[in-house]
Amino acid sequence: MSAGIRAAKRVLWAAVLLLAMWTPARAFVMSAALEGTVGIAMENFAADVLRKAADEKASLVVFRLDTPGGLVSSMRGITSAILESPVPVVVWVAPKGARAASAGAFVLQAAHIAAMAPGTNAGAAQPVMASGKDAPDTDMKKKITNDLAAQIRSLAQLNRRNADVAERMVTESLSITAEEALGLGVADIVASDMESLLIAVRGREVTAGGATVTLDPPSGAPVEVAMTLRERILQFISSPDIAYLLLTAGILAVILEVMSPGGFVMGTAGAVMVLLGAFGLRMLPFNWAGIILLVAGIGVLVLDLLVGGIGILSLFGLAALATGGLILFRAPGGELLNVSISFIAGMSIALGLFFFGALFLVLKSLKRRTSSGKEAMAGMAVEVIEEIAPVGLVKCRGEIWRARSASGRRISKGSTGKVAGLDGMTLLVEENGEAELSQPAE
Repeated sequence: MSAGIRAAKRVLWAAVLLLAMWTPARAFVMSAALEGTVGIAMENFAADVLRKAADEKASLVVFRLDTPGGLVSSMRGITSAILESPVPVVVWVAPKGARAASAGAFVLQAAHIAAMAPGTNAGAAQPVMASGKDAPDTDMKKKITNDLAAQIRSLAQLNRRNADVAERMVTESLSITAEEALGLGVADIVASDMESLLIAVRGREVTAGGATVTLDPPSGAPVEVAMTLRERILQFISSPDIAYLLLTAGILAVILEVMSPGGFVMGTAGAVMVLLGAFGLRMLPFNWAGIILLVAGIGVLVLDLLVGGIGILSLFGLAALATGGLILFRAPGGELLNVSISFIAGMSIALGLFFFGALFLVLKSLKRRTSSGKEAMAGMAVEVIEEIAPVGLVKCRGEIWRARSASGRRISKGSTGKVAGLDGMTLLVEENGEAELSQPAE
């Protein structure tokens, strides 16, 4: 009897094990934020999230999007990753006040489900150049516009949305609210929070990874995926404004350290800033002419300080810095990517005040009478305490000096005079006669 019980237990345990092996893992929703400029850092992060979702068998990925736009190349990378994902993707423009502008409009249209929160907007995807202005009205502009218009139209058609309205986001720079997007058919859902979003997508059919999937996200909070520290740093320093600031401040610190060494603190800090700025440049399509203008501008500012100029060189240096910032990043695909004008203006004003202030102090110091060294001795009062014939002793500033007559004439003891110059450690003295001394002799 006991042997039978043991056999039954073994069979029961085997059944439980097999049941556990065949029971599917609990479905879950993965959520991540896509915020800031669309660049290589965001592209890599989005691809990592989708790869992780596929590996861990997530049932749905929700991207919370808030971007002013960015690189066309990175936008294409993100949209391709979404289209190739075997896990359905919801792109939700959120929270309230967020936007899916420029490159963000393409990411929204690439999603299997396009959702927006109330108070958000999408569109304004017309190509612009690095200066922030529209591309010049040339054949190149037509090529860029037609290419991007065809892409966003293709994305909208693929997900059964209004391709005509989506195309107008590129050709006419159309920007619409969440409610307008829903009414015009370029958004599928308007949801104010995550819970209502997941309820709204339940039961919808989408095509992901070549298969038709009926969405049935589980209730409960999604699994949040955040950028690693490395990715956050990369996203921060790959901002055009921050890269420009790091490069400018770093180059300036290195030059000042070379000019006046002082413990290598400034030089080390400058080198670190230049390296961080250069790493940011790896993430952005930069222009070598902009780099050269930055270096030249700082060099001219420092040169004006060295030669004690009247500020003309400093004006040229500031102009070079501003121009370098404007053309530092190129836009081969028509993307909106530039250092903001207000940032360049603020930095130019700050550097201008610093260098003009330093230049004022240099000029002021040049007019001040020398108070040390050989030059400071000239004109000082002396009293002859040992007849100079032709060499004697004098008292100057309370000190006894060897002296010689500058004119070669004898100067008697008790006479007063002044220093005409120095010959080594010997003062050359001129007699004052009975004239009052400009400084009382001790």
